[in-house]
Amino acid sequence: MATSLPKTMKGVWIEENGGVEVLQYKTDIPVPELKEGEVLVKNEFVGINYIDTYFRKGLYELPHTPYILGREGSGTVAALGPNCPSDLSVNKRVVYMGQYAYAEYTPVASKYVTPIPDSISTKLAAAAVLQALTAVTLIREAHAVQKGDWILVTAAAGGVGLWLCQLLKAVGARTIATASTEEKRELAKKNGAEITLGYEEENRDDFTKKVLEITGGEGVAAVFDSVGKVTFDASLACVKRKGTMVSFGNASGAVTGFALGRLAAKNVKIVRPTLFNYIFTREEYQQYADELWKFIEKDGLNVQIHDVYPLKDIVRATQDIEGRKTTGKLLLQP
Repeated sequence: MATSLPKTMKGVWIEENGGVEVLQYKTDIPVPELKEGEVLVKNEFVGINYIDTYFRKGLYELPHTPYILGREGSGTVAALGPNCPSDLSVNKRVVYMGQYAYAEYTPVASKYVTPIPDSISTKLAAAAVLQALTAVTLIREAHAVQKGDWILVTAAAGGVGLWLCQLLKAVGARTIATASTEEKRELAKKNGAEITLGYEEENRDDFTKKVLEITGGEGVAAVFDSVGKVTFDASLACVKRKGTMVSFGNASGAVTGFALGRLAAKNVKIVRPTLFNYIFTREEYQQYADELWKFIEKDGLNVQIHDVYPLKDIVRATQDIEGRKTTGKLLLQP
């Protein structure tokens, strides 16, 4: 069953890896045909994430070319392939995670499509799903945060960072947040961080010393680090005995050449998680989506939306996120 569908659509694809010059805005891309178990979503909002830049640059391998970027969006169900779950129907508002989101229509495996509750706007759902679910799974699975834990969050004014600040406060943790400017540090504090620190202007030893002073000499129970290469060593030095170093992003480049023996000094655990391995089944996805909606409804969690860009302005939007000109979430509107 489907609504009346056009033959072609607008979208953004790349034919090779490179800089923003490889982003091609097209108006004549064929509307995808559905496979078994897939849902065709008519996008109302599409999220932009750092992982999109990793695929464009070649840090992550492209599965094929041309390739439509984007990993999340929200809108309405336009069509259903065979054997889709019974809670999905044409015209239902949904939010999803999957490939090919920078377009008017996106085919998504139904296990990564979930209805949006009436209490949640379509815009908020798109702004929340990938980054907020990343944050929820980080505090539940990458390191099971306990009430009273000291936690260090790097890039705390970014999309995942702001969700982490809010969620950590909601579960009773104490957050030290790092960000590159006073404006961003203030934003992290407004979103639940107890203490904020800069890191670009401080050397590793000074930064570590400050974190140890704040935590009574122990260090933090966990670091959630999305910056990667630039902050990894300083972040690891801040972890307390039997704590966890969670490295979940590469904004400054990938961490390489790490010697496992360094962990023995404090029996530190190191985790390099990806969201999709925490929500591999639809049941897991639904579980964490339901928990997220409850956090939003009960604790008033929200998302800072930097801007909503027309899809045709994808180059400007990408330059903004890569140039660290943004705080919070960037959205596209096809």
